[in-house]
Amino acid sequence: MTSRTSSAAISFVALLAFSSALSAQRPKTPTLGEILDRLEANLNYYDARLPSLFCDEHVVSSQVEPGMRDLNTTTDSVFRLKRVPRPDHTVSLTESREIQYVDGKPATSQPNYDPTMLSGAFEGGLAVVSRNQTPCTSYALQTTHREQLSEPYIVRFATALTSQNSADCLLQENSSGRAFIDPASLQITHLELTTPHHLIIPGTPFISPIKGKRVLSIDYAPVELGGETFWMPSTITMRNVGGSGTFHMMVWSYKATYRNYHLLEVTSRILPGSKAPAP
Repeated sequence: MTSRTSSAAISFVALLAFSSALSAQRPKTPTLGEILDRLEANLNYYDARLPSLFCDEHVVSSQVEPGMRDLNTTTDSVFRLKRVPRPDHTVSLTESREIQYVDGKPATSQPNYDPTMLSGAFEGGLAVVSRNQTPCTSYALQTTHREQLSEPYIVRFATALTSQNSADCLLQENSSGRAFIDPASLQITHLELTTPHHLIIPGTPFISPIKGKRVLSIDYAPVELGGETFWMPSTITMRNVGGSGTFHMMVWSYKATYRNYHLLEVTSRILPGSKAPAP
């Protein structure tokens, strides 16, 4: 009996030693404040260093309305993000796209408005979770049992808009969501955003506005541009569900993929007067 008790005691001590060694090897989970500080630094780097760029945008969108034939569209565009200087010496990131093909055929026009199109994800997506937005957004570090060191940190957020702070808020509609953060680089790899009462289609003098629920998600991946690495959207998905007045409930869905990132630049060379450009 004494021998078995001694063996159990030895095993217990060995287990404690192993657990202590394992805890020493496991890196400490950063606090919410430390994560927000790092995300702010990442955002400042992105804003200051990201060059003008273009890439391929492939969008599959659909509109579903009860009693009507589903409308499905595939659009291929050249997406551009351009650094534009402001009069106050700051720089804005301006998004634009040139639609090349619609359902595999050359595009004959550029749509003025489409509820399945999205703008602003490249310019402001990473800023949704940042120190700059703390006056109008609450953040909380989700407690999880991270079995693997590679599992992301998760920050939950929700807007707290008031008449005093909304003017400086990135999100102008009450929303909530989650940001998944890579523990090695502390970069946002996935962002989820839910807006329960989103303005899907603005109203006109003849048509009432359509509001409804919007669920948006963005996946980010590292992209090398000009010898520097930036985390850029690789996939964006969105789903709008809404209706107004006599309209039936409608569903708009959208999935965009981005690839082949390149610098948006112009190169030129001066030819001697005696030489003509090669054909």
